[in-house]
Amino acid sequence: MRAVVIHAAKDLRVESRPTGEPGPGEVTVRLKRGGICGSDLHYYNHGGFGAVRLREPMILGHEVAGEVVAVGAEVTALAPGDRVAVSPSRPDWDDVYAREGMPNQSLGMRFYGSAMPFPHVQGAFREVLIAEAAQCAKVPKGVSDAAAAMAEPLAVCLHAVTRAGSLLGKRVLVTGCGPIGVLTILAARRAGAEVIVATDIAAGCLAHAERAGADQVIDVSGGTAALDRFATDKGWFHVAFEASGAAPALVEAIRVVRPRGVIVQLGLGGEMALPMNVLVAKELELRGTFRFHDEFFWAVELMGKGLIDVEPLVSDVFPMSDAVAAFERASDRSRAMKVQLAF
Repeated sequence: MRAVVIHAAKDLRVESRPTGEPGPGEVTVRLKRGGICGSDLHYYNHGGFGAVRLREPMILGHEVAGEVVAVGAEVTALAPGDRVAVSPSRPDWDDVYAREGMPNQSLGMRFYGSAMPFPHVQGAFREVLIAEAAQCAKVPKGVSDAAAAMAEPLAVCLHAVTRAGSLLGKRVLVTGCGPIGVLTILAARRAGAEVIVATDIAAGCLAHAERAGADQVIDVSGGTAALDRFATDKGWFHVAFEASGAAPALVEAIRVVRPRGVIVQLGLGGEMALPMNVLVAKELELRGTFRFHDEFFWAVELMGKGLIDVEPLVSDVFPMSDAVAAFERASDRSRAMKVQLAF
């Protein structure tokens, strides 16, 4: 089979890899679609992020969907012909955090396309994937392969929404309107947010946020003066989701969230210096959110019931053979929202 392999920054190749056979509890999935994520772009453009660096060639990708073509022994819930979205989350269920109900924090996590451990965890951008049956969510009729491959980023946002607590009747700010920010708008609205305001520095991203249902979108490319009215009387928003990973966006969220509000940090960037005096004086809660687990299956179910529509976010589709062009397009925020590979 062919696979999309990163060797170093800007050194992406489509190479041959062995296919393999499914073992007990495993299935063979012939992939149909795969979405390029921000972490994939960090490996492509920079060879890693933060202290995480490529140390060996690695297959990229973790947002995938396809069709089961073979099943191993002991698999009863899936059969050849089933369409599935494949969760990249494979925790070690014997470790302390998984046993405590935090599988996303598993010390032995094997997450597709991750250079955090060494040897690296090979990713899912390949024509044929051997996966654990427990990773696979059946895709309902009416949900396209493109939408099914969006289950992973939607799961990230559903987990972020659960980290925020109840959003019923709440005023919500979303900073950063790439795929994660826009999917967070969809998830927050489904969770009962009354008002959603979204900010970004790119007009195209703000247009997607508006189509996703944001009540107001604000271009902050020229500064944040338009947010001043939300800062009066110590702040207006109950909850903020910071999806850009940019320190100025988090500082601004601290300024406009009301006392005892909650800020959920989704975006991963560099280290940040924060106005701690304001954070303390307003008794704000700054919460991290990392990956997901059960939310992956919720994502597929919500799409199947027609409660969340993710397909409008798919802006471009490239054949696997044009992987380099796909990654270049995905790196251009002025032109792309979610770029997918067709296998």
